[in-house]
Amino acid sequence: MRRFEFTGATAVVTGAASGIGAALAHALAQRGSDLVLLDRDTERLDAVAAAIRAEHPDRQVHTHVVDLADASATAAVAEEIRRAHPRVRLLVNNAGVGLGGRFDQVTFDEFSWVIDVNFRAVAQLTHALLPTLKAEPGAHLVNISSLFGLIAPAGQTAYAASKFAVRGLTEALRHELVDDGIGVTSVHPGGIRTRITENARIGSGVSHEEYAAGRAQFEKLLTIAPQRAAEVILRGVQRRRGRVLIGWSAKVPDLLARVLPGSYNRLLVTGLNRGVVRPAPPVPAQRPADTARDAV
Repeated sequence: MRRFEFTGATAVVTGAASGIGAALAHALAQRGSDLVLLDRDTERLDAVAAAIRAEHPDRQVHTHVVDLADASATAAVAEEIRRAHPRVRLLVNNAGVGLGGRFDQVTFDEFSWVIDVNFRAVAQLTHALLPTLKAEPGAHLVNISSLFGLIAPAGQTAYAASKFAVRGLTEALRHELVDDGIGVTSVHPGGIRTRITENARIGSGVSHEEYAAGRAQFEKLLTIAPQRAAEVILRGVQRRRGRVLIGWSAKVPDLLARVLPGSYNRLLVTGLNRGVVRPAPPVPAQRPADTARDAV
């Protein structure tokens, strides 16, 4: 499969108002792509679009404000994109939300909200725009999974379930779409320095003390700039990589899960008790999608 051509492409990016999504939008414009940007945060999305238009006045930048937790709204915006942009070459499903808390600390409605945004919306947008991608030579699909699509620590039940689902969907699509000439990339970011914890939802059964401790620990892990993450992702797209891991905070746990698939958690807990590793906190790896963009 030949390398992806950014110049002259139309790229759709969800969760584009900040973090990895905003960084991807800027980097794609710099590479010569026109943009269709989605997010729930109107003010931040408008600011990203305005900055790109100022830097790249020759780029077309269109925005759609949508809450991806709403299936009807997601379907409507997908149809609008199909009508207005019949030659989409790149779809990046980046938006996502997080929920802190063990399975018995969250309500099923809270759990379902994460699944809706992180998985159902990804599958829904991909399904709706797949005919458009198939009609555009050299198209590519990117789904942002997470470190927690590789390992599943305690306190991240909903998030891990959604991100493992994204990983499975993406891997199956990679095999299904190869004969159509469509590249498919699953992305697993480690600790990206974004507004993650500020936009977390906390399970109804999680105490404020538990959340505060977890948040403080989690923020120490966020060392990778969104711009760096965006460059790694787009380099993977250009080279048609099937899987992209960002940072050692993703690569080391991935290796650990491969070597010790049934017992890696015990090793992580042992490391935690010895002060070698920090715990997976009861905060999400991604900010709310509709506003969120970044995964751990």
